[in-house]
Amino acid sequence: MSQSPAPELFSWEFATDPYPAYAWLREHAPVHRATLPSGVEAWLVTRYGDARQALADQRLSKNPAHHDEPAHAKGKTGIPGERKAELMTHLLNIDPPDHTRLRRLVSKAFTPRRVAEFEPRVQELTDRLIDDIVSKHHGGEKGAVGTADLIHEFAFPLPIYAICDLLGVPREDQDDFRDWAGMMIRHGGGPRGGVARSVKKMRGYLAELIHRKRLDPGDDLISGLIRASDHGEHLTENEAAAMAFILLFAGFETTVNLIGNGVYALLRNPEQRERLQASLAAGETELLATGVEELLRYDGPVELATWRFATEPLTLGGQDIRPGDPVLVVLAAADRDPERFAEPDILDLSRRDNQHLGYGHGIHYCLGAPLARLEGQIALASLLTRLPDLRLGADPAELRWRGGLIMRGLRTLPVEFTVPYN
Repeated sequence: MSQSPAPELFSWEFATDPYPAYAWLREHAPVHRATLPSGVEAWLVTRYGDARQALADQRLSKNPAHHDEPAHAKGKTGIPGERKAELMTHLLNIDPPDHTRLRRLVSKAFTPRRVAEFEPRVQELTDRLIDDIVSKHHGGEKGAVGTADLIHEFAFPLPIYAICDLLGVPREDQDDFRDWAGMMIRHGGGPRGGVARSVKKMRGYLAELIHRKRLDPGDDLISGLIRASDHGEHLTENEAAAMAFILLFAGFETTVNLIGNGVYALLRNPEQRERLQASLAAGETELLATGVEELLRYDGPVELATWRFATEPLTLGGQDIRPGDPVLVVLAAADRDPERFAEPDILDLSRRDNQHLGYGHGIHYCLGAPLARLEGQIALASLLTRLPDLRLGADPAELRWRGGLIMRGLRTLPVEFTVPYN
């Protein structure tokens, strides 16, 4: 039997539904050398076992200095604009021992207790955004049909305002942050100039804010980062700015996509959505908790883990990787590996044994996972409870996914709902 040809990667069609292509790669070329849209060549790792191994392999460095990059690939890995803005010294780009020191300092300011204390604020922000969506339609009769773009009116502002509050960005400056973050999202797959400018503005603002917090600390994460010391070691201002930036960058678009992809998956799987609504109506939280984990596995916000570079020769999935080669772990492929997950292409909110890789694995496991879980659970529960007949406002075939390599998220998510009577 002749083997079907390799699927085309990174086209618009692929972006809409990459899962069949990833299934082909898992079966026929589980560690596959591909040319990315930027022209950079990298190894794509698609099976769960290989992915988990690669994420924890210390021979795969996060530091771009290890990239054996040809001239045409200069500056095409990592986050746009971070090299120019001196933002490279953050957790996603460094290895032990620096990574160990920085992560230990940051985790002191990012404890589960701090996240739990933040719950009422996330609920308040969520309710306010839903109020705004509903109040647009009060001109109509009660029971009229309301419409919204759930990405721009809900999934996007919620994590931005939440992270600004957590970092300690004053309320009067938060709309600037919203604009800069919007530039990052809008230009994610396009011209890098707009992103770089936003990064530069954000970098300047954070440096100034850190300076102010040193003089007048508060009970926020930036003040916590400044205070956090370990055996007398403090974060430098540059490290603190880079850290605040990466918490914003890593914690914002991921949550936009978690909420957007999650709502979309529920709207496409009505029986699962009805199970969740019935569970919430009964005052239960267990299905909500396992459900958010399943949505992360099924169509998660991060399609590929951030860049890794081989520091010595190694073998992965039967392929010889040379020093300097970039390696990209495809979380979206690994999390639908039938060797690890029963019926992986089916959404099952009550899935129990769900060791998905949506937050990574190993020393770079996502520090913000507790906050992302909290935001995802509150956002979904509030939407499904307050707008119980929420439905898609467009044909799924018309929806477009944002271009870009690492993240997976919808550009827009038009919805309709009945305006509530209260």
